[in-house]
Amino acid sequence: MTPARRPLDGFATGTMLVLCLCWAMQQIAIKLVAQDVAPLLQIGLRSAFAAVVLGLVLLRAEGLRFWRDGSARAGLGVGLLFALEFVFVALGLHYTTASHMAVFLYTAPIFAALGLHARVPGERLKPLQWAGVVLAFAGIATAFLGKPAPTAAAPNMLLGDVLGLLAGAAWGLTTVGIRASRLSEAPAAKTLFYQMACAALALPLLHGLMGGASPVWTAPALYSLAFQCVAVALFSYLVWFWLLRRYLATRLSVLSFLTPLFGVGLGVALLDEPLDGHFAAGAALVLAGITLVSAAGMLQAWWARRQAC
Repeated sequence: MTPARRPLDGFATGTMLVLCLCWAMQQIAIKLVAQDVAPLLQIGLRSAFAAVVLGLVLLRAEGLRFWRDGSARAGLGVGLLFALEFVFVALGLHYTTASHMAVFLYTAPIFAALGLHARVPGERLKPLQWAGVVLAFAGIATAFLGKPAPTAAAPNMLLGDVLGLLAGAAWGLTTVGIRASRLSEAPAAKTLFYQMACAALALPLLHGLMGGASPVWTAPALYSLAFQCVAVALFSYLVWFWLLRRYLATRLSVLSFLTPLFGVGLGVALLDEPLDGHFAAGAALVLAGITLVSAAGMLQAWWARRQAC
């Protein structure tokens, strides 16, 4: 029997804040050294590192039983979605800014909420959450209305933003795949292994097929890759999947809107990226919509307490 997921508590809230900052920094880290190491290769290498570490941990803990729990099929599906997400991220960062990618990638909670509504009875959307979905997509449309002139950092921002949105959809569907399969109760390390292994195989292969440049191992590139391997590929995702097993998936996104805010701020501060009015207004609508989707239950409980006073 599947245990009930809990609403957010203080520990989950604090943990999500740390994860948001970590995830916001990953786009910056990739973009900072993209001239030295192609984004596809960066993400593929960090995934390979994580897959090797996790594979060794799982083999030591479970031995050959690792392959006999019936999760391999679901793991392959989720792993392919995960790899597809980061194909879109890596390609998108060639065309758009890290701050734009952060906002469009973290539309994932909207796509996850829609998918969970269809697949998981305990995660049905309420009217207020539907309003949040509409608001978020209105924000996406607003963000696409005005595009600044191409620059060296963002030569085709529209294409890059579309790829960012597709990455968000792939991430959202990954969450649905985990929650609606045997992976819902699998150890976090196993779920993450499937995803990292698929990305480790697919992304470097795609980089080679596309004729990508050989890496140049400068000191900044090595520092960036070390951060991505340890903080992003291992720590952040292990903690994320651990949270998914214990808390409601839609509630976990209640603070995730800070990730694109952190991403935009860091992109402007560290990469000197532009921030146009249409994008700022659209991003605000997207974040408001995500907040409604994620925090609808808490808002309704707060309102009920107000009415009872």
